[in-house]
Amino acid sequence: MYHYVQMKVEPKGPEASRLRQRKHLVARQFQLPDDLLPGCLTETHRRCGRPNCHCASAEDPGHPIWFLTFMSGGKRRVERIPPEWVDEVRRQVDAGRALQDAIKDMLSANAELLVLWRKQKGL
Repeated sequence: MYHYVQMKVEPKGPEASRLRQRKHLVARQFQLPDDLLPGCLTETHRRCGRPNCHCASAEDPGHPIWFLTFMSGGKRRVERIPPEWVDEVRRQVDAGRALQDAIKDMLSANAELLVLWRKQKGL
């Protein structure tokens, strides 16, 4: 049988107050939109192989191709993104990264509050 114990972590003082404010600011900042994307949007270039195409020139980098790279089910996935989707996918990836950074910041504040509380209690 599993018992869950609610631990009341309530450190005192200005540092604890600052950490709690940081944590709550992060929580209020995001209203979890449902279209966020994980991963990274990258651009690469490829040559098509047609001898008369502009990409056949050595100075030309080739045709731009966009990929979304992300982890799913413990595996790395790479999906090609059509050029007309790039702006929207970039917005979704940036928003997803901002949310991940905010969650990490909140978790860090929680850990710092726990350490501060332990020190104040002399444990």
